[in-house]
Amino acid sequence: MLINITAAKCIGIEAVPVAVEVDITPGIGVHLVGLADVAVKESLLRTITALQSLGFHIPGRKIVINLAPADLRKNGGGYDLPIALGIIAASGQRAMPGLGKYIIMGELGLDGSLRQIQGSLPIADLASTLGKEGCIFPLESAMEAMECEGISIFGPRNLMDVLRILEEEEDPSDLLVWNACLPRSSVGKAFPERVPSGFDVMDFSEIIGQESAKRGAEIAAAGGHNLIMIGPPGSGKSSLAKALSGILPPMTKEESIVTSKIYSVYGMKGPMIGLIRERPFRSPHYSASLPAIIGGGAGQDIRPGEVTLAHNGILFLDEYGQMPKSVIEALRGPMEDRKVTISRLRSKLEYPASFMLVAASNPCPCGYYGEGDRCRCTPGQRAAYLSRLSGPILDRIDIQLWLRPVDTKKLVGRKKGEPGAEVAARVMRARAVQKDRFAGEGIFTNAEMTGRMLERYCPLDEECGKLIERMMDKLGLSARAYSRILKVARTIADLEGAASIRPEFLAEAASYRFLDRIEGI
Repeated sequence: MLINITAAKCIGIEAVPVAVEVDITPGIGVHLVGLADVAVKESLLRTITALQSLGFHIPGRKIVINLAPADLRKNGGGYDLPIALGIIAASGQRAMPGLGKYIIMGELGLDGSLRQIQGSLPIADLASTLGKEGCIFPLESAMEAMECEGISIFGPRNLMDVLRILEEEEDPSDLLVWNACLPRSSVGKAFPERVPSGFDVMDFSEIIGQESAKRGAEIAAAGGHNLIMIGPPGSGKSSLAKALSGILPPMTKEESIVTSKIYSVYGMKGPMIGLIRERPFRSPHYSASLPAIIGGGAGQDIRPGEVTLAHNGILFLDEYGQMPKSVIEALRGPMEDRKVTISRLRSKLEYPASFMLVAASNPCPCGYYGEGDRCRCTPGQRAAYLSRLSGPILDRIDIQLWLRPVDTKKLVGRKKGEPGAEVAARVMRARAVQKDRFAGEGIFTNAEMTGRMLERYCPLDEECGKLIERMMDKLGLSARAYSRILKVARTIADLEGAASIRPEFLAEAASYRFLDRIEGI
C-alpha cells in the first residue's frame, strides 16, 4: 500500500514541498532513497525504535521510503514523524483519513516524543500557499508559527497526539497551539519579544555630552542610514551604538515576518511565541571570518551570516579598523543591494540583508589622533590604519561622526540629557511618514530608496539645486555620495515635519561626510 505524506525543506528563507512516500511490498529490508543526508538516514533507527516503544510492529516485509524530489538533498531530523506515520498507515495498523490535509514535520525521540525542528514559520507559509488545512509540528516549533493566519497549527507533544489529530475520531482542538499555549491576543504580552543579543540597551539620557553625535544617531535611526563613529577610546562609541538600538521603532508586520523566518530557519528563535517584533542587534567580534559575516556552508546547507541575521536591525561592527580588509570590502554588495547572494559549485542562495551598519573605529593605532599631542603615530601609520576604509565603502556610509572625549566637568556633574523615549517618539513619527510615502514600493525607509525613487521623492528647487552643485564641486564627492546626501536630507526633513527638502537640510546632510575629504590620516 502506497502512502504519500507532505513534508517540506527550507531553501534560504522559503520552504519547498517534499513528498514522503512509503510503500510496503513482499521482500526484506527497509530502504530509504531520495538524496538523504546522514541525519535523515539515521532517522530509520530512531523511527523504528520509537514505533516499537509505543507498541507498533514493524512489518517483516520490504519497506521503501522515498523522499521526493530525488535531486533535492534532504537534511535534519524533521522527516522522522512523516516516515513513522507512513509506516503505520502503509501497514494498516491505523486509519488516518486526515493524512493528506497537513504538512507534517517533527523529530522523534526513542520514546515517541516530538522534538523541535528548524524553519517551521516558512513551512507554515508554504502550507497556506499549497491550500493545506494546516501544519503539525512539535509544540516548540508550532509556537513560532502561532500567528500564521488562515490555517490550523497543531502542537502535539508526542506521536500518539499526532495520531489523534489524523484519525479524526475525536475533537483535537486542545492540540491547536493557541489552545496549548496562550490565546492569540496574549502573544507578545506574556512572553518576551526580544531576540537574545547579549547586551543591555542603554538609554540616550545615560550618554553624557556628545550632543552632535546623538543628533547624527537620531537621523540614522529615523532613516535607516549607515553610520560610522570615529574617536579615541572612551569617547562613547559603543554606548551610543547600544543606545541607538533603544530608539528604533518596532518592526512592521511585514518586517517581522521576514526577520522571524530568518531566525526560524537558523534555529535561533528559542522559546519565543509568535513573531519577533524587536529589531535585531548583531555585534560580531572584529575577528569574525568572511563566511560568519556574509554567510556560507557546503552544498545546499548554506547558512545565513551576520548581515542576514541583522536584517531590519543593526549590524554593529566595533573596532572596524581592525577587521580584515576582505571582510570590510565584502560588505559593499549587501550595503548597496540590501541582499546577499552566496554561490557554491552546485547551489546558489539569496538572503535578505537590509541592515543599518553601525561601525566604530579609533582614528589611528594608538587611538588619540586629533587629541592634541597625545598621538604617537606617524602619518604613514595613520594612513595605513584607516586605509581599510576604502572609497567605495565610505561612499556607502551615509553619516560619519567624529567623537571627542567628554569634558570632565560634564562627567562629574552627570547631568542627564534628553530621555530616549522622546527621541524614539520623533524617530517613530519620521518612520510613519516614510511608511506612508513608500506604501506599495516594497521598502520602508529613506535609506532604501533607489535612483528612480530619488527623482520622485527628493525633488530639489532651484536654490537647493545650486547649493548641492556647489557642495559637490567643492568637496569632490561621487555620484553615490550625492544620492546619500539627498537621502539623509529627506530624513532630516521628515524629522522636522517638512514636506520638502530645504537648503539647511542639505547643508547638515553634507556635514556628515567629512571622511570623504580628510587627508593625511
